[in-house]
Amino acid sequence: MKIHEYQAKGILKKYGVAVPRGEMAESREQAETAARNLFGAGASGVVVKAQIHAGGRGKGGGVKIAKSAEEASEIASKMLGMTLVTHQTGPEGRIVRRLLIEETLPIERELYLGIVIDRAEARPVFMASVAGGMEIEQVAAENPAAILKEYIDPGMGLEAFQARKLAFALGLKPQQINQAVQFMTGLYKAFEETDSSLMEINPFITCTAGRLFALDAKMNFDDNAMFRHPELRELRDITEEDPLEVEASKYALNYIKLDGNVGCMVNGAGLAMATMDIIKYAGGMPANFLDVGGGANAEQVTHAFEILLSDKNVKAVLINIFGGILRVDTLATGVVEAAKKTQIQLPIVLRLEGTNVEAGREILKQSGFNFIVAETMKDAADKVVAAARASA
Repeated sequence: MKIHEYQAKGILKKYGVAVPRGEMAESREQAETAARNLFGAGASGVVVKAQIHAGGRGKGGGVKIAKSAEEASEIASKMLGMTLVTHQTGPEGRIVRRLLIEETLPIERELYLGIVIDRAEARPVFMASVAGGMEIEQVAAENPAAILKEYIDPGMGLEAFQARKLAFALGLKPQQINQAVQFMTGLYKAFEETDSSLMEINPFITCTAGRLFALDAKMNFDDNAMFRHPELRELRDITEEDPLEVEASKYALNYIKLDGNVGCMVNGAGLAMATMDIIKYAGGMPANFLDVGGGANAEQVTHAFEILLSDKNVKAVLINIFGGILRVDTLATGVVEAAKKTQIQLPIVLRLEGTNVEAGREILKQSGFNFIVAETMKDAADKVVAAARASA
């Protein structure tokens, strides 16, 4: 789960991480009031920042500096409702519905801090770089040595000597080292206690007066841990997510929309990825990743089918099920119910194996629908790709 910058900064502030003063605004009037509050508190300028779940906002015109409350109001009126296109949004962009009105700071240096889970090491890694303000993926690709790393023992947490090591490696001034240790320790504590999967401060800045701030903040959370954090679940902004993925989450379905025209319904993540691969191998392009899970019932299968068919790009459907916990007859019942409900006209190819497979095939045969039954995954992929081409 992703959250907005202003929400991430609100969390970090609770952990003692220094962030600029700022307020969220959803209208021109709120933006002007927020700017007046900041100027009244001594700010020399304010920055108006579009709040979307994507990076590269500055290059796309989503970050502007204002020297007065009136100017901030004018910028906000133009920014709210605009479609902001960045390298992370794709050409369709994202509509700006919220802004962060924040004080400007006298920046001396722009650095980078980040925490992720290194799956190969099976533990968190704290990263730092002097190349702040840049796209860190590009820095890592072009100059891997520019990324400093400290691996963290989950039982110990980020230790002070590790934070000091990173602080010195970043070239911070001696009087900033203790401040940096406190800053990094707060970051890791927030990362750990919120079950984050990503924490990124880019840029992490030093000011001319010697203070350190998180000028930008990005936090992602492990969806599987959200049952422990109802307060974080409330921060979800579904307007920033694909509508079909939002709908799928209501029924505990794992769905990700893709750009192809072959709809896929599979049980099990590994089988789903293998199915997508073999569709590509057959010359097609999957339209989605859809894992209905091992314990899905007929109702969930029906909803999954409806979501899959809501994608107008889908020209044919491949259902690839190995029945274990999810019995094949249960799936077949759900597919037939969904076909009746949606009055589907698209070709549907099924490859079914496992528990109650013969009963499942009989349900499909008696349904009255012209389902295409395949014997193997390769056979299914060839048939569905051919059907998608014929329907295009």
